[in-house]
Amino acid sequence: MNGAPLQGNGGLTIVKPRKYGTTLLAFLCILTLVFIGNAFRTGDIAWSYVVEYLFSQPVMLGVVGTIVMTFCAMALGVTLGIAAAIMRMSDNKVLQAISSGYVWLFRGTPTLLQLLLWFNLALIFPTISFFGLYSVNTVDVMTPFMAALLGLGIQQGAYTAEVVRAGLLSVDRGQTEAALSIGMTKFRAMVGIVLPQAMRVIVPPIGNETIGMVKLTSLASVIQYSEVLRSVEDVYYANSRVIELLIVATIWYMVVVTVLSGIQIYIERYFSRGWGRRDQAKGPMPNLPAEEVAK
Repeated sequence: MNGAPLQGNGGLTIVKPRKYGTTLLAFLCILTLVFIGNAFRTGDIAWSYVVEYLFSQPVMLGVVGTIVMTFCAMALGVTLGIAAAIMRMSDNKVLQAISSGYVWLFRGTPTLLQLLLWFNLALIFPTISFFGLYSVNTVDVMTPFMAALLGLGIQQGAYTAEVVRAGLLSVDRGQTEAALSIGMTKFRAMVGIVLPQAMRVIVPPIGNETIGMVKLTSLASVIQYSEVLRSVEDVYYANSRVIELLIVATIWYMVVVTVLSGIQIYIERYFSRGWGRRDQAKGPMPNLPAEEVAK
C-alpha cells in the first residue's frame, strides 16, 4: 500500500538513502545558471544587433565557408588516415616507417603553426614545378582556402590514422585468415572484410573529430579564410559591436554542431546494428519449465 514502509527479510524496514550530495550539487548548478542568465539579461548587450546580423549575408557566407572547409578537411583527413593506417599495418618496413613518421610529425606540431607554414610557403618556394615540365607561382596556388585545407586536413589525417588502426585491430584476426584462405589478397581482405566491420569502432571518434573540425576552422581566420569567425570580425571592425557579433558566431557554431551531432547518432546506430545487448524493451527472458523449452 502507498505510504507503507517496505519490509525486507526478517521484518526489517528498508529505508531509501537520502542523497544530500547530489541534491546540493543540483541546487548549485541551477543557482549558477540563474546567475549567468541574469548577467546576460542585465549586461550591456544590444540584442537587436544579434537579431539583425544573425542572417546577414556576410555571416551566412561565413557559415557556408565553415561547413565547406569542415567536410573538405575531413574528407582529406579520412582518406590520408585510412591510407596511413593500412601502411602502418603493412609488412613492408618502409611503408611502416613512412606512416609512423607522418603521424609523429603532424600530431606533434600545433594546428595554427601548420596553417601559417602552408600559407607562407611562397617565402621559401616562390614557384612550384612539376619535374621541370610545368611551373606555377606558389602565391597563386596557396590561397587561404588551399592553405586551410592542407593545414587542417593533413593534421586530421594523422589523428584519423590512429583511430582507424585501433578500429582495424578490434576485428578478430580470424576474419583476415578466413579471407586469405579463400584466395583474397591481404589488401582486398583489409578493405572488403576487415574495414567494414571496424566501422563500428571507427565511426564514433571520427564523428567527434568532425565536430571538433567545425571549431578548428576558426583558426583559419588567421590566414584570411572567410569562415564564421572571420566574417563576424569583418563586421564588428566596422560597427564596433564586438560582443554582439561574437554571440552571433557562437549561435551558428552551436547550430552546426547540433546538426552534426544528430547525424553522428544516426550513423553510429547504422553501423552498430546487430551488436550489443538485446533490446531492453522486450524485457527479460521468462523462466519457462523444462517441458516448455523442449517444445
